[in-house]
Amino acid sequence: MFVVIGGTGKTGRRVADRLRAQGEDVRVAARSTTPRFDWEDASTWAPALAGAQAAYVTYHPDLAFPGVPELIEEFCGTARAAGVRRVVLLSGRGEEGAVASEQAVQRSGLEWTVVRCNWFDQNFSESFFLGPVRAGVLSIPAGDAVEPFVDADDIADVATAALTRPGHAGQVHELSGPRLLSFTEVARELSDATGRNIAYEPVTRAEYAAELQREGLPADFADLFALILDGRNASVTDGVERVLGRAPKDFSAYARDAAASGVWAPLPATPVG
Repeated sequence: MFVVIGGTGKTGRRVADRLRAQGEDVRVAARSTTPRFDWEDASTWAPALAGAQAAYVTYHPDLAFPGVPELIEEFCGTARAAGVRRVVLLSGRGEEGAVASEQAVQRSGLEWTVVRCNWFDQNFSESFFLGPVRAGVLSIPAGDAVEPFVDADDIADVATAALTRPGHAGQVHELSGPRLLSFTEVARELSDATGRNIAYEPVTRAEYAAELQREGLPADFADLFALILDGRNASVTDGVERVLGRAPKDFSAYARDAAASGVWAPLPATPVG
């Protein structure tokens, strides 16, 4: 059995779908499933892991947040006691805080693979940039920095390979998309795909953190833009091609597919009066 921790999320549900398509026995584990899995309630971990031999592990909101490495270490102990032998951990490329969580997995005694990723294409259609795209304005603190956005389908394909095929134990796979894009270029790609004008308007991190708080999201997300602004991830990797034997999906292809799904239909106007 394979258990997918965070199996209702962007990559988790894709990994679960791929495993099922291969005829594997899959258990999706999240706060909304039975058995329930909640990172903030360790008593839910063992029931979710019972009977599983391998696990795909994602942590929300981010591996780099304070206190997460200790949680991951405790989780790995629970997984080992439950009989899990292999763990594939989704991590963030260039995040020092996430490295501590990776190290907790690496010293756990489990067979491990780390999949490090740049920012997802799907952040614009399934996550915190969805509303801004629908509204027509991306107001974020990214300046003129560039990022090689990676597609969640590519991530899921790599993670599934690491779970089911030999040769991935003890490996760190760094994944990116095929090219670097500024947010000005992203806005242009989104405009071309939707047939609408999607603008990029840079703001400060403080302004963005305040907006996140107004929306009930962690203000710490604003700090993750430092990873883009300092250029540490301003390069492409060959991780997708090395694992899958093909090029990663380009952002323009992602944008066309997402637009065709209707996810970016503009928000209806708010009635006046």
